[in-house]
Amino acid sequence: MGAVRVINDDNHFLGEMSRAGTKLVVVDFTATWCGPCQRIAPIFEQLSTKYPNAIFLKVDVDKCAETAAGQGVSAMPTFIFYRNRTKLGSCQGADPTGLETKIQQYYGSGDAEETEGPIAGHMDLSTFIMKGQCECLNESDEHPFLQCLSSEGGYLESDCDEQLIISITFTQAVKVHSLKIKAPVGQGPKNLKLFINQPRTVDFDMADSYTSVQDVSLKASDLEEGNPVPLRYVKFQNVQNLQIFVKDNQGGSETTRIDHLVIIGSPISTTNMGEFKRVAGKKGESH
Repeated sequence: MGAVRVINDDNHFLGEMSRAGTKLVVVDFTATWCGPCQRIAPIFEQLSTKYPNAIFLKVDVDKCAETAAGQGVSAMPTFIFYRNRTKLGSCQGADPTGLETKIQQYYGSGDAEETEGPIAGHMDLSTFIMKGQCECLNESDEHPFLQCLSSEGGYLESDCDEQLIISITFTQAVKVHSLKIKAPVGQGPKNLKLFINQPRTVDFDMADSYTSVQDVSLKASDLEEGNPVPLRYVKFQNVQNLQIFVKDNQGGSETTRIDHLVIIGSPISTTNMGEFKRVAGKKGESH
């Protein structure tokens, strides 16, 4: 796919954002009179081909003044990144390396199914995980938690027994629909207790005695194929942090291993479309 879509007016921008669904949208806020904008334009074009599962939009701030103002654009070029019409982050200036680093941060695995989420309207929430705020109790030094957030070779392994407590903090409130856990059948987790919005990471005694939001029993086939395991969605509608207590594993092994953990859901759009919708009609019209 690739190729940059040029936005002609504020309503055109709205339409493209709606059609993008859960794909990453990279928006270049640019101006014809801006030298740095012209310098980075061919690189933006190349990146649109290199990252074909993202949508690249070019917005001329003079033609789309209300959109630019609504998104807080004050200098050109400004690049803003969105998913599900939710603003993920931004960067300013004609810095090709910085721009590509941000795209990689928000792109996800790049696999089309992953990027759009295996469940309609939902997606892999990995771009919303604050990695610096995550904690994992009883992780081994060689195989810590962060290794299981990507599918690139590393894995999480418990240290002195089979139990783990994984605490995941999101950059904004999300709805969690399901979990996907890939793991070796013998060592993969079996019984989980899930907690949300805890003021701090629960310890093993608390995790044992507290009432969970949901208990989940995983089958060996779920782990082998990495199938999404649906949660009681109604209970996970406003999640700031998710804590997963792994009680035991499938084969009674000494340690538990997780090759890849994916949390599937959608961000709660808090900042977004109010700002966008304002431009859909003329000023002064009510919606």
